[in-house]
Amino acid sequence: MNSPETLETADASSRTVETDAAQQVLQRVFGYDSFRGLQREIVEQVVSGGDALVLMPTGGGKSLCYQIPALVRPGVGVVISPLIALMQDQVDALTALGVRAGFLNSTQYPDERRTVEAQFVAGELDLLYLAPERLKLESTADLLDRGKVSVFAIDEAHCVSQWGHDFRPDYLALSVLHERWPDVPRIALTATATEATRREIAERLDLTGAKHFVAGFDRPNIQYRIEPKNRADQQLLSFIRTEHPGEAGIVYCLSRNSVERTAEFLCRNGIDAVPYHAGLDARTRATNQSRFLREDGLIVVATIAFGMGIDKPDVRFVAHLDLPKSVEGYYQETGRAGRDGLPSTAWMVYGLNDVVQQRKMIDSSEGDAAHRRQLQLHLDAMLALCETVQCRRTQLLNYFGQSGDTCGNCDTCLNPPESWDGTVAAQKVLSTVLRLKRERGQSFGAGHIVDILLGKSNPKVLQHKHNELKVFGVGADLRDTEWRGVIRQLLAQGLLAVHGEYGVLTLTEASDEVLFKKRTVHMRREPERVKPPRAAKAKASRLAAAELAPAAAGLFEQLRTWRASVAKEQGVPAYVVFHDATLRDIVGRAPANLAELGGISGIGENKLAKYGEGVLEVVAGFDGGSSSEPTSRPSRPERPAAPRGGTSSARSHTERARPATRSRFEAAEPAPPSDSMNWDVPEADFEPPPDDFY
Repeated sequence: MNSPETLETADASSRTVETDAAQQVLQRVFGYDSFRGLQREIVEQVVSGGDALVLMPTGGGKSLCYQIPALVRPGVGVVISPLIALMQDQVDALTALGVRAGFLNSTQYPDERRTVEAQFVAGELDLLYLAPERLKLESTADLLDRGKVSVFAIDEAHCVSQWGHDFRPDYLALSVLHERWPDVPRIALTATATEATRREIAERLDLTGAKHFVAGFDRPNIQYRIEPKNRADQQLLSFIRTEHPGEAGIVYCLSRNSVERTAEFLCRNGIDAVPYHAGLDARTRATNQSRFLREDGLIVVATIAFGMGIDKPDVRFVAHLDLPKSVEGYYQETGRAGRDGLPSTAWMVYGLNDVVQQRKMIDSSEGDAAHRRQLQLHLDAMLALCETVQCRRTQLLNYFGQSGDTCGNCDTCLNPPESWDGTVAAQKVLSTVLRLKRERGQSFGAGHIVDILLGKSNPKVLQHKHNELKVFGVGADLRDTEWRGVIRQLLAQGLLAVHGEYGVLTLTEASDEVLFKKRTVHMRREPERVKPPRAAKAKASRLAAAELAPAAAGLFEQLRTWRASVAKEQGVPAYVVFHDATLRDIVGRAPANLAELGGISGIGENKLAKYGEGVLEVVAGFDGGSSSEPTSRPSRPERPAAPRGGTSSARSHTERARPATRSRFEAAEPAPPSDSMNWDVPEADFEPPPDDFY
């Protein structure tokens, strides 16, 4: 019998072998010399057969944490992905690396699914993507029983949380993974979760015994900015034109109507933009999403559910024209900017109507009192982030239980606001609301309260004889916009409430403390808007962000043009070929042969074989001029791209013959039966997440 010391030595030796194998896969397949942050520890945990719950910011490299174990462990890695519309792009990206990947979902015909199922059973896949709804089918469970599963990866795991921002009921059934396949390690991953949400994820997925890995939430390349809302469309237009012209971005709106209006407005003003919301037909949504992924510089205007799982690395900005419902949602959405690590902007406009609307939506929401209280807590935290006079990044990190110093790269650091004693102003507002109720039995919205304070003798004021109130005209010391800011902050601090369909203002229990107990009220005074610092504007430029001299910028553009041609030929997003960061390294190092090119980060064996000669032709043919056209025709890849939905071998240079797979964007008659459980969204203007495109 082996002694404990012998067993411990054997375990250590086994872990060393597994770590070496993971390192080799990282270099050979993905083209990276070393792991980042917690990646190595996570990979070692899963490769050794342990469960893991991973919190890692968007762009932090979560996918490698399950892709590498799937390539190292025997069998096929099964990835539970909530968005069937993105499975093809994930498979395309893996195929470009030489990884044998496939998916099963309702976009395929039966014979296509049978082909993938046969490949899974035969062990001819490295990774298989499934929607959570498909796991509810007994036929899927039987299929997994017939093959060998190396690891279960549950992506976007926050969808399991009732209090999360993208709750997905089908995720609740994923505890079956541990019950039916107890020996297969599981890894659940998300970019956003508080400690309470993490506990709920662990409990619902039966991962209470899993090792937790919590990476830092800080995204230092993102500049967070929130401005007072004043003609939001014009503010957005100015922001894009001055800071991100010709660059990709996402604009979030709360309602379908505002999505449509904003997209049309941008197009009328010469900015290429497309809408995305649940009211559009599925084909239009899919086409617009595909364009966003595949085209450079396109802006998508969308409802808040858009973007989960999108891997586009060069989104240079995320803009919010309406207030997000929670800090988790805000962090998840802004995290879709700058996945490549280059400078990006999270920009939002926020005003009184946002607060009023959100309060009304909570009051009318379905669910019990506990659910509404939870929604209120989420909103309160979001309002605190908007109204802070401290560093926004620090406040954001504190929300997730992490600390940080002032960043010097958010609006409150770059242009600090003032804090002022707003007690008297608060008393004037509260007294007006109180007198209307006590003396007239009336309640009105914010606009009418401001008119009374400013002493405006307009028809509505005169009709109700509100010019006779004692408070009429007592607010001449502040402007209209300043009074609206006061009311907004009183709502944010819980000193005023919104009631009823028309959003009338009412007092709260805390109002008495200000009116009668001399409670001090501190408020934020918005600083005068200034143009972004020259350094910040320079960083927003794609070429400046790449820190390229003018001559090198010409080569960079030629490489981008070559990349766009290859991507179009293969029908994949440009970033599947190479990221901008990889092109930047190519420009900086000017490789003269395949060996030198292979030493650049992000170029693994398969990409070197497929694209190496084409890249070297562009580099060698660059004449240092200003033309952005390649001097030679892009070379074709050595092998044809894998058919849509197909696979490619990571272990063999021989391409297997497979039937072509229909694109998910093609019309089909008759349509295959849907098992994706697309969500039915009520016909309402305001978009209740999650979106129906899950």
